[in-house]
Amino acid sequence: MNIDVNAVPTPSYVLDLGILHHNLQILASVRRKTGCKILLAFKGFAMFSLFPVIRKYLQGASASSLDEARLASDEFGGEVHVYMPAYKEEEFSEILSYADHLVFNSFSQLERFKDKVLASPRNISCGIRLNPQYSEVEVELYNPCARYSRLGVTEKEFQPEKLDNIQGLHFHALCGQNADSLTHTLDRVEAQFGEYLHRMVWVNFGGGHHITRKDYDINQLCRLIDRVQDRYGVAVYLEPGEAVALHAGVLVTQVLDIIRNEINIAILDTSAAAHMPDVLEMPYRPEIAGAGLPGQYEHTYRLGGLTCLAGDVVGDYSFPDPLTVGQKLVFQDMAHYTMVKNNTFNGVRLPSIGIYDPERRTTKIIRSFSYEDYKTRLS
Repeated sequence: MNIDVNAVPTPSYVLDLGILHHNLQILASVRRKTGCKILLAFKGFAMFSLFPVIRKYLQGASASSLDEARLASDEFGGEVHVYMPAYKEEEFSEILSYADHLVFNSFSQLERFKDKVLASPRNISCGIRLNPQYSEVEVELYNPCARYSRLGVTEKEFQPEKLDNIQGLHFHALCGQNADSLTHTLDRVEAQFGEYLHRMVWVNFGGGHHITRKDYDINQLCRLIDRVQDRYGVAVYLEPGEAVALHAGVLVTQVLDIIRNEINIAILDTSAAAHMPDVLEMPYRPEIAGAGLPGQYEHTYRLGGLTCLAGDVVGDYSFPDPLTVGQKLVFQDMAHYTMVKNNTFNGVRLPSIGIYDPERRTTKIIRSFSYEDYKTRLS
């Protein structure tokens, strides 16, 4: 991304339209080859100013809350698929006004709400989420099939006698993985639930597919989609979030101070805890343009955030030249699971949001945040 960082206020998320188009074209190619449908998972990326671009390529959106469902209906269009671990009675009627597919996490939830679905004037297709009790996700926090997981119905607890009003099965067992993980997961799903797939209209492979990553095996993904569609006569849905915005955004930040406590420490005007929480939750170490691993270059710094949380630290990085107060740093791959997860801890303001157009070589800030955004979250 060739943005002029000096023209961007800090901190700011900036998304590259060129990379977004590139990712969307890859996803669209999967649809062309297989006839599957691909949804944008709002839990990973929900930058609604770009929905007019994204909906040219994708067929709808995947929502996991009432507000996500409304955003999908109001701003995205296309099909709206809703899944929640449990539905609230007072929200359910409104959810029905938005949903095209409605996935239940348990048969008890299905029994509780099925009459309301059947009474709806809208034709809503219902599904059940499966838990194949198999996943290759290594981080427990992100493993939907970990032991004692609350997400989905296991083979032992499955109730086929209650499938009369069910048209689809849904599973989600991946997290930023390649098609080999999907292969192993799908084998387990078919072994446990294949006999019920013949009775379905659709099956949703969930998210976590890193389809736009350079080493992703798209041909294998297409073979798996074709296998299921041909074998069971169902329509296949995918709902990536991260893959849509992978490598498409950066976070531009500024060095506010440099101190020393045995090591060199640079304090930035951003925050791992507030602006890129996956850095602490996964955890992972984001790349910075022009920086390297500790010791790789001559000058190594620990980069700390702006909040008073002791552990608000992004990590240790080295640079060819000493950092200076006022210098801007660019964190890579900061579009997904940032804007949707950031917060105003300590009253630290949210980063501005901008779009970089590589054809015009222009950057436009489309949203900035203020005191009112912090205050109106409280009472």
